Amino acid sequence: MGEALLESYELYNGVKIPKLGLGVFLMKDEEELVEAVKTAVEVGYRHFDTAKIYGNEQYVARGLKEAGIPRKDVFITSKVWNYDQGYEQTKIAFQESLDKLETDYLDLYLIHWAAPKFVETWKAMIELYEAGKIRAIGVSNFQIHHLEELKNQGLMQPMINQIETHPEFPQNELHEYMKANGILHEAWGPLGQGKSELLKSPVLKDIGQKYFKTPAQVILRWHLERGEVVIPKSVHADRIKENSELFDFSLTEEDMEEIAGLNTETRYGGDPDDQERMKETSIRPKNA
Repeated sequence: MGEALLESYELYNGVKIPKLGLGVFLMKDEEELVEAVKTAVEVGYRHFDTAKIYGNEQYVARGLKEAGIPRKDVFITSKVWNYDQGYEQTKIAFQESLDKLETDYLDLYLIHWAAPKFVETWKAMIELYEAGKIRAIGVSNFQIHHLEELKNQGLMQPMINQIETHPEFPQNELHEYMKANGILHEAWGPLGQGKSELLKSPVLKDIGQKYFKTPAQVILRWHLERGEVVIPKSVHADRIKENSELFDFSLTEEDMEEIAGLNTETRYGGDPDDQERMKETSIRPKNA
């Protein structure tokens, strides 16, 4: 196993999080996901990112079990969904995630979106953290004003914020705010969510040729150079391996400047400030 895949960042509470993880968003096929997890473990991944709303926590658990890796050697993240937010419901949802993941603690638990009850949700998560059931707590898709709201309430600061980030949407203002406040930046959709022409960019191709790397590897390295955790998703063994080959090269300041020129402020995922969407997704469906 490549030692490089064990490279980590330290959260402000001293917990270490691997720089690279496998994201499993939209992976619904059980056998495919189990194989992807097993392949990732074999390649050297030790960080797996799921969420209740993905509906696949139990498949991640099965993949890790079949890979035969001890629980203490993996870093598992899950997230509380919008209709589970609120003080009591968050604790119930957390236990459900633990049961599906077949573990008695999580390494990281995130608020998935800043839905209407996110302050009460955060209070419950702080209690779970202080009780030793979660090693680190954070948020996802939070804007500066959401983070400021927690601060204004006098509550513990999130250790990490997982947000859509890629060269076309580098989130520079939020990135700098988090850096100034000691909140680690984690990037979801690090390659543009497959909705972008990013991987065909001549700039990235030219930079990649210098290092014998693909445009995707250049983008993932760009994230690491910025001090971000990355969780690219793939079920393909060759892509899972390719996405891990990031630790044998680095980008120059000139490379970083060229990539900065790709910023178009294009968000491909949901808008965290879409209040209607937050309200709609906070209503529990009858079959949930």
